Amino acid sequence: MTTAKIDTHEVLVDCQSVWKIFGKSAPAAIDAVAQRGLTKTQILQEYSCVVGVSDVSLQVRRGEIFCIMGLSGSGKSTLIRLLNKLITPSAGKVLVKGKDLSALSPKALREVRARHIGMVFQSVALLPNRTVLENTAFGLEVQGVGKAERYKVAERALAKVGLSEWASRYPTELSGGMQQRVGLARAITADPEVILMDEPFSALDPLIRRQLQDEFRQLTKDLGKSAVFITHDLDEAIRIGDRIAIMKDGVIIQVGTAEEIVLNPADDYVAEFVAGISRLHLVKAHSVMTPVEPFKAANPGCDIAKLAKTTPDADIDELIGLTMKSERDALAVVDNGVVVGVITPRDLLRGVQGTANEFIAPSAVDALEAAT
Repeated sequence: MTTAKIDTHEVLVDCQSVWKIFGKSAPAAIDAVAQRGLTKTQILQEYSCVVGVSDVSLQVRRGEIFCIMGLSGSGKSTLIRLLNKLITPSAGKVLVKGKDLSALSPKALREVRARHIGMVFQSVALLPNRTVLENTAFGLEVQGVGKAERYKVAERALAKVGLSEWASRYPTELSGGMQQRVGLARAITADPEVILMDEPFSALDPLIRRQLQDEFRQLTKDLGKSAVFITHDLDEAIRIGDRIAIMKDGVIIQVGTAEEIVLNPADDYVAEFVAGISRLHLVKAHSVMTPVEPFKAANPGCDIAKLAKTTPDADIDELIGLTMKSERDALAVVDNGVVVGVITPRDLLRGVQGTANEFIAPSAVDALEAAT
């Protein structure tokens, strides 16, 4: 299967200063937030309302897997339900392909959900009296698509998730992992541009879970889809996510790539959250390398041209292996034929520790572009 070519700059989902406050006095609480800037605790005390999502702004671009993670009660499941208006925002806007969901009629909203947004929950909720094929085609049936056509589309979706031979079976005959595959097949039968996933693999055994994570990422990329993936597991977010948003108490604390978050945590909470993550396959050369001029100044006798070469995207594990094989104690980082930095043993230790090079700007990508 060929990976689809996509415009990675196009924004499909745009969440603008979204709030969700639960309680009878939610409108008054929202007014109080705007006028007095009340905190979550103050809103609970004064209005007996619970803040589920607090002033969240984020964008999901075409072709990316955007992970939202946090501990239980952080607001991540509430947020994903705001993205297709299963829950109505108390304030702010959610735009899907430029359309404000709150401004749509019920019919237009159903159309957006049917055509542009698919969703897979932790509980797949397959219909027990229907076959795998019938379950997969159910969304198209609701849309009024004829039986022959919807079955044809459903069969293609089942083939993509490796369940063609199970089309005539019933959900009770499937394992938990296979049922999740049916749920994913059902979500993609309508060919949505965005797939919302709310902790779909959390109840599965670790081995099956890792397998489905890899399959989901590959399938999403092959089809050119975007996905919002909710998880409480940082390892899972790192494994499949292009970008990650970390939530706490309804607030987005930080958004970035896994590497950016590990190397530059926004606060102590994020730093503690990522403290136990191995950096060996996460941190790349471009984030810890020493730029050429500072290296030359500190090592005037070193001939950079004679150093073993590596790439900006080589991870720490690969860099350690190259260093062990090299006769010299440094590696040249080469991009498009130009040496843009040098990796020293100190840089490797910094990478294992998860600390960015002091010479590198907060955005390693910007620094690399500047160097070239």
